[in-house]
Formats: sequence, structure tokens, C-alpha cells
Amino acid sequence: MSRTRRGSTAQKRRAKMHSFASGALGAHSRLTRVIAQEIIRALASAFRDRTRKKRDFRRLWITRLNGVIRKNAVFNSYSQLIYNLYKEQLALNRKMLAQIAISNRNCFYTIYSYLKQKFSLQNFQ
Repeated sequence: MSRTRRGSTAQKRRAKMHSFASGALGAHSRLTRVIAQEIIRALASAFRDRTRKKRDFRRLWITRLNGVIRKNAVFNSYSQLIYNLYKEQLALNRKMLAQIAISNRNCFYTIYSYLKQKFSLQNFQ
């Protein structure tokens, strides 16, 4: 039986791996075995961070809203604002609220004062 040469197939596979690691430094962009390890690590990190990204952005929006709320001290905390939004059935999520609070403070204060007026009147009746 004659010997099978796998040169072109293996070269294509390695070239694909090398193109993935083209921005790495040293052996991480040159040695096939190290590149394979780096690819596995990079894909695992990408998978993990896709879920972390959602968590981190939600935390950022909540922090921004809480800062604006505590600056005015109408509601004591972010949680009271969110609770009153849900009670009033206003369909504004945290991302939209944070964007409004940063880009258009007057609009945010309008929403804020509406809720304040609505729920402060209910408390005294």
C-alpha cells in the first residue's frame, strides 16, 4: 500500500488556525499547538462573556439610574422608582430609563415628577 500524503488538507486546517491567531504575540501566533490552545481559550471566554455582558450592562443602567434618583431624593432609592413604574404599568425598561436620564434629563424628571405626584397623593388619601 502506498503512503498517503495529507499536505494540502493539513496546511489548509493550520492556515485557518493561524488566521484566527494573527493578532497574538510570539508563539501564540506561530506554533500550531499553542494556537489550538489559545483558540479553545478564546472561544470559551467569548461564550462566557456573552452572558456577562448582559449582566454588566444591567448593572451599569441601574447604577446610572440610582445616581440620578438619589441626586434628587424624591424617591429614596432605585427600587422604589421601579416598583412605582410597574404599579403604574409604564413600559420603560432599565436601558431606556438610563438613556433618558443621561441624554434628556427634563424628560426623566417629567416621568419622575409624575410618579412622585401620583404616589404621594395616594399615600395621603
